[in-house]
Amino acid sequence: MTHPVRILGIDPGLRRTGWGLITVTGTRLAYVGSGTIVSGNDDALATRLRALHDGLQRVVAAMEPDEVAVEETFVNKDGQATLKLGHARGVALLVPALAGLPVAEYAANLVKKTVVGTGHAEKDQVGAMVRFLLPKADPGTADAADALAIAITHAQHRAARARLAALAPQAGRKAGALAGGI
Repeated sequence: MTHPVRILGIDPGLRRTGWGLITVTGTRLAYVGSGTIVSGNDDALATRLRALHDGLQRVVAAMEPDEVAVEETFVNKDGQATLKLGHARGVALLVPALAGLPVAEYAANLVKKTVVGTGHAEKDQVGAMVRFLLPKADPGTADAADALAIAITHAQHRAARARLAALAPQAGRKAGALAGGI
């Protein structure tokens, strides 16, 4: 019997960062918990990033994930907003990395395609599918539902990522052998 793997999904945002924890045992998914970390709109950027850091640190300590998945930043027309989102995403990557956890990243379109079946799904469709795939889930916010969708995406793609990682050293040795023969 395989042991359950605890996967923490993080949907980074400067105002609201969603998090969601699931377990995966073989192909079976189970909801563990979810929530939203909120920072004050009127606070300085550094203060907001600290609130995000401290909140994620508490989640990682309390939930004890084995692996973490974070949504990649999408670039929009507002450069300032994209940059601020990048700061929040940096914190979302840093906290689990400092805890020694492996961190995977997924594009928003891949998350939507994995969970809903189309890369251009609406937020309410993502939330509905999360509740369908995790019947005991009560994410409370769209950000927490998105974080659960990110965790589900990682659960679906982690085996392929592991196989690719295992092949990388072999490919490097083969390439080295080929180069040595030149």
